[in-house]
Amino acid sequence: MAAPVLAYENLGLVQGAGWLFRHLDLFVGARDRLALIGRNGAGKTTLLKCLADLIETDEGRRTIQPGTKVVLLEQDPDVTRFATLRDFALSGPAAAHEVEAIADQIGLDLSREAKTASGGERRRAAIARALAAEPDVLLLDEPTNHLDLAGIEWLEDWLGRYTGAFIVISHDRTFLTRLTRSTFWLDRGQLRRAEVGYGGFEAWTERVYEEEARAAEKLDAKLKLELHWLQRGVTARRRRNQGRLAKLHEMRAARAAMLGPAGTAKLAVENDDVRTKMVIEADQVTKRFGDRTIIRDFTLRIQRGDRIGVVGANGTGKTTLLKLLTGEIAPDEGTVTRARTLSGVMIDQQRKLLDPDKRVRDILADGGDWIEVRGHKKHVQGYLKEFLFDPNLVDAKVGSLSGGERSRLLLAREFARRSNLLVLDEPTNDLDMETLDLLQEVIADYEGTVLIVSHDRDFLDRTVTITLGLDGSGKVDIVAGGYEDWERKRKRPGQSRSPRAQSRGVRDEPVPASPDVARDQRPPARKKLSYKDQRDLDLLPGRIEELEAAIARDEAALSDPTLYARDPKLFEALTNSIAAARAERDEAETRWLELAEQAEALAG
Repeated sequence: MAAPVLAYENLGLVQGAGWLFRHLDLFVGARDRLALIGRNGAGKTTLLKCLADLIETDEGRRTIQPGTKVVLLEQDPDVTRFATLRDFALSGPAAAHEVEAIADQIGLDLSREAKTASGGERRRAAIARALAAEPDVLLLDEPTNHLDLAGIEWLEDWLGRYTGAFIVISHDRTFLTRLTRSTFWLDRGQLRRAEVGYGGFEAWTERVYEEEARAAEKLDAKLKLELHWLQRGVTARRRRNQGRLAKLHEMRAARAAMLGPAGTAKLAVENDDVRTKMVIEADQVTKRFGDRTIIRDFTLRIQRGDRIGVVGANGTGKTTLLKLLTGEIAPDEGTVTRARTLSGVMIDQQRKLLDPDKRVRDILADGGDWIEVRGHKKHVQGYLKEFLFDPNLVDAKVGSLSGGERSRLLLAREFARRSNLLVLDEPTNDLDMETLDLLQEVIADYEGTVLIVSHDRDFLDRTVTITLGLDGSGKVDIVAGGYEDWERKRKRPGQSRSPRAQSRGVRDEPVPASPDVARDQRPPARKKLSYKDQRDLDLLPGRIEELEAAIARDEAALSDPTLYARDPKLFEALTNSIAAARAERDEAETRWLELAEQAEALAG
């Protein structure tokens, strides 16, 4: 086994009155692709800073191969002390031409004044600064925060070609699943490692929790309850969410039938039930700013219970569309009608600052013991548990909480308010995986209507029934389903767009013809699938299940941390087998989806 390029033995760090973590041993190989997973407040960011040698630890020994360059991409870098983003980006060890080359690729104007730059621009400047330094080990703390879809896809592509090692903290499940091959799990002061990427993380943690549960049988029942309520809650939540996902697919199918074949968003049946459920109706809405048309001829009826996702690159009009639907701005043409009883709660990405000197109970219950949650009284400590807090934190000062915990506390307060419309603008920023699971659960159980603007692809796939996709031309694509459904419909075979063009909302190619026009230009369609296509449609689901099982089996074998040392040839064989099975599975899924769409079109 090759020597690690970076390692820490017996790492320990005191924070506040006690140890944040202690006796941690970790190593990083030259080509490792590691996810660092843990709850908010577990110390993930602090651990990265220890590895970057930016924090002096209280115990432990850091070793690094001579000549190895370690670079940290911070979650919230301070750019305000620089005049421009160029000054900030060049403050690191990178050469100017390297910084400028990366900035050009990701559509960043380096001359932008740093103090007035948006979150996305600051994030791009930090990425250019870090990547241009040509690191051997790259430490990434929430790299996708404030990035639009084009920027995320560009970063995924860059990291896919990167020849060094990286450790990444991220709430973006899709990002982690596509890129990572190993996982560090920081949990209750312990650090575990498994040679599985994030795709196998939940199965691995389930096994760990099951082993802990068996060990806990020897504990007093009350002690066991106090120590393990969160673990059991997480496990149960994941199982419940499987049922919620099934219900979500049913809702998507129902909305697809209403939207009609051309995606016109006109309801197929004009009946009283539909009208009483109507929450927001946009009819031929157009909005311009100067000579640019941001939204053109947009029509949609949003019903009670709809979960609407809004996606697109920065600058394509997502916020404008949200403001039109909620009544914050008026359209230049067309009308937007909202139900008279509509009462909304807005949670935006620029979340209001909480007074650091206030206690948690002050934020939730005005200093009392009870909180009213959408008309029902709950004890504040019980409500804290619902949002994955230790109930004993009820009297903790807000200033002692991590950034992610503060975001979760704010969500707990906002979700308690009476409302029938939730508007969520980038709600996943700064949240850990378990809080994301909780947020999905709250959205699924919410009885009103939800509007979500997000670049988190996995989150959208798990929550929304309709996706509104903007490309910067003014057109709004309306798709029944989540992000992946929109992505399949907007991409043509062989079509590609540069990240620079996507980030500016500009097309590299002519706008494709509408589905109806394109259909008229094609030769008459067959009335049924060919024998081979029908056979593939029937057999591919079974093959996909076989491949999923094989991947899970091999990932379970790889989770043995001693495997590489015992049998490096088996380790390599399993790694290659997983990669091949994933590639075949992805190809099979794409082929099956194409055939399913063909069959649906022929049936129609």
